[in-house]
Amino acid sequence: MSHLDPYSGTEPRGWERSDRPPALPWPEREVEPWSPRQSGPDLSAGPQAPLRPPVRRHDEPNGGPYDEPVGDRFGADRPLGDLVRPLPDDAPTSHLAPVRDDDAPAAHLTPVRDDDQPTAQFAPVRDDDGFRSSFPSPVAEPEPAPPTGRRFRGRRRASAARPATPLPATGRAGRNLPAAIGVGLGLGALVLVPLFFFLPGFLAVLAAAIGVGIWEMTRAVRRSGAHPPLLPLLAGGVLTIGLAWFAGPDALSLGLLVTVLGTMIWRLGDGPAGFQRDITAATLIAVYVPFLGGFAAMLAAAPGDGHLRVLVTVVGVVLSDTGGYAAGVSFGKHPMAPRISPKKSWEGFAGSVTAAAVGSALLLWLLFDVAPWWGAVFGVAVSGAAVLGDLAESMIKRDLGVKDMSTLLPGHGGLMDRLDSVLFAVPTAYLLLAILVPVVG
Repeated sequence: MSHLDPYSGTEPRGWERSDRPPALPWPEREVEPWSPRQSGPDLSAGPQAPLRPPVRRHDEPNGGPYDEPVGDRFGADRPLGDLVRPLPDDAPTSHLAPVRDDDAPAAHLTPVRDDDQPTAQFAPVRDDDGFRSSFPSPVAEPEPAPPTGRRFRGRRRASAARPATPLPATGRAGRNLPAAIGVGLGLGALVLVPLFFFLPGFLAVLAAAIGVGIWEMTRAVRRSGAHPPLLPLLAGGVLTIGLAWFAGPDALSLGLLVTVLGTMIWRLGDGPAGFQRDITAATLIAVYVPFLGGFAAMLAAAPGDGHLRVLVTVVGVVLSDTGGYAAGVSFGKHPMAPRISPKKSWEGFAGSVTAAAVGSALLLWLLFDVAPWWGAVFGVAVSGAAVLGDLAESMIKRDLGVKDMSTLLPGHGGLMDRLDSVLFAVPTAYLLLAILVPVVG
């Protein structure tokens, strides 16, 4: 017994079927409440697609409405236009209004032109900009005009029309040699002119130099986390120089003690956090800059020949630096202290000692009537102290992670980069001259 076919009833089959679709066996309103039967002027008058034939069920027997030939059902010789029929009035889409071109959702949008593209404002990429296309360009882009007005900060590409910006010339020592020579001559004049023509002016220059050195050292050690107080160090440094000038070695030690104690008392106001670290840094600065600089004040304060004592000391340091630079650049191959100062060599140290010994022997013999060999000893000692002072500051800067103490002097860095050799040389010169000159005289 065949199953009941809901689509096969008593209606005729094949070409004898009417144009109306067969009625469904279930109530349509309960199953499809969204497709009410309406008719009226909203029905589309254009041709509609034919209804999709129902799908055979898996339990439907053969001989149903799906087994008949297509030609018998739709007409084998009928044209395709006759097979497309308009939907009846009770079709599910009969209540929808036809869509016109002016009612399209995008009809209110303006058409997109070529100049409205998102990338229209970008300049085309040329072959000389470093990107070369593997495909030939169908349209040759015009060469863009060079930009006018203020150029933004940054690197620019050098070309024949725009040559590269020349960098300042530097020597093998990594310094701007012309600027270094000019600044060195200016510093020498600033020291020697008041030294020979107005001695109290030299005291003012020395106090100012010590103050700048204290400021540079305080600024540099803050990179390590220490914060030594600047004001008590400046006041104590100037006081130390003045006491050494007027009262000698005992007053110099007193000035150092007052500077350290005053710094400790000042630092108590900031609380106990980091107190030991800050006081250690402040003591280092007080000993390194104003205490050692106080020996230069005592050299200049010597009665009668103080200016000459300062002169031979400064000349010995200058000869040491100049001879070391010349010998190191020309013959330097063996590093002296590569972990502290890689550019210093033993050949440069030999040149420093030789130049200072020869120059000091001649200068002390002419100015103080000292035997040349004693003058050579003085030059060797001053040169050795100057090199040690340079290495000491290089070690401090390497520990702090700085190249120069500041950028105050073009070609030299900071003032402490020039005082490092002098600060170690003046105590040595003071002690040696206190022995040599009185004995010979």
